[in-house]
Amino acid sequence: MRPIGILGGMGPQATVLLMQKVIDAVPAQDDADHIPLIVHQNPAVPSRIKALIDGTGPSPVPVLRRMVRDLESAGAQALAMPCNTAHVYTAEICGATELPFLDMLAATALALVDKGRIGILASPATRLTGIFDSYLPGSHHTPEDDGPVLEMIRAVKAGAPASRIAAPLEQEAQRLLEQCDHILIACTELSLAAPQLSEEIPWTDSLDCLTAQIVDFAAPKVRMKAAQ
Repeated sequence: MRPIGILGGMGPQATVLLMQKVIDAVPAQDDADHIPLIVHQNPAVPSRIKALIDGTGPSPVPVLRRMVRDLESAGAQALAMPCNTAHVYTAEICGATELPFLDMLAATALALVDKGRIGILASPATRLTGIFDSYLPGSHHTPEDDGPVLEMIRAVKAGAPASRIAAPLEQEAQRLLEQCDHILIACTELSLAAPQLSEEIPWTDSLDCLTAQIVDFAAPKVRMKAAQ
């Protein structure tokens, strides 16, 4: 199996969640059957919220590029980043290495083909930068008010359990479904609460799409276990 380098810490819980999803996706019979992950859990990556929304913080790019070089030196054969917003910096990250970059948003776009009108629950930074416009050229929508989603993201980063944001996440998803057909969970903090959405809500989590990418690259002969 080929080791995958994880640009982590954005946020820390989301990185751990990705690791757990990768473990759960593999029908392992022993330790050696699992996918090797080299995880750079770096919560000191400058805030994407401050850099892209508030306009008061430094760019995360220099730190991300150093992390790329560290992961490459540690033996990673591809890179993955469980942070939707940080994909704004994909070009700069790829410029620091010749390793393949497993683009979570590209994989997500493929998973959303034929899902109709997409409602996106993500950091407001993704809307401000327009990053999804190139990945989802069709009809997609975001909440009219960024406040509740940003409040949920900040709460998780501050240590709130997923159960605390489950109700407001449900409310925002229901509002979007008034004009959309399918919900995209595109913030890895929100991924923690996504399984608590009611069964009537059709949704896709970008973190699940990245998990599938990782398994396919690291162990292409492995048949992923069905999601629980």
